[in-house]
Amino acid sequence: MGIFNRGGNGTTQPAAPTAVSPELAALTGDYTIDPAHSTLGFTARHAMVTNVKGKFLDFSGTLHLDGTDPARSTASLDVVMDSIDTGSADRDGHLKSADFFATDKFPTMTFRSTGAEALGGDDYRITGDLTILGTTRPLTIDLEFNGAAKDPFGNERVGFEGKAEILRSEWGLTWNAALETGGVLVSDKIKLTFDISAIRNA
Repeated sequence: MGIFNRGGNGTTQPAAPTAVSPELAALTGDYTIDPAHSTLGFTARHAMVTNVKGKFLDFSGTLHLDGTDPARSTASLDVVMDSIDTGSADRDGHLKSADFFATDKFPTMTFRSTGAEALGGDDYRITGDLTILGTTRPLTIDLEFNGAAKDPFGNERVGFEGKAEILRSEWGLTWNAALETGGVLVSDKIKLTFDISAIRNA
């Protein structure tokens, strides 16, 4: 069962306000993303033959979940670009430079949601504005609700997995190098992944 009630009961009876299960309604509230138990990752095609994966180690964010009306749910995320980690110090240094993220001038990447909807079951979609290098463009993230639980420390948690794709050139990330065999060193398409654990605010 999803976190949001889609409405309707599949019968031919006249439409009426949909009853919300107590379990779903109880999840309505404000949450803070727990970076220690969350991952923001990305994958880029390298030299046309393999994938390079990376992640951001320093980020913060909030969620507002509405168990009765998914359109009223919101998300906000701030990512420290100097925290990029691809497993290679040289590559990370290049990504922080003016060729890519220019972290000295643009230290953060942000996402601010503008809409949300339930797709059925545990699947949801959130749309919003992603800002990189001072350029803001729309982003759509498909999410799967993984459940809710109280951890041993008494924290009420919810979990989501998400994915999205962007063309980095649309945010001004255009650096590349041609290969002798044809093609380019770094793909324009970047796959984004999200594993989010969020704690309900007191």
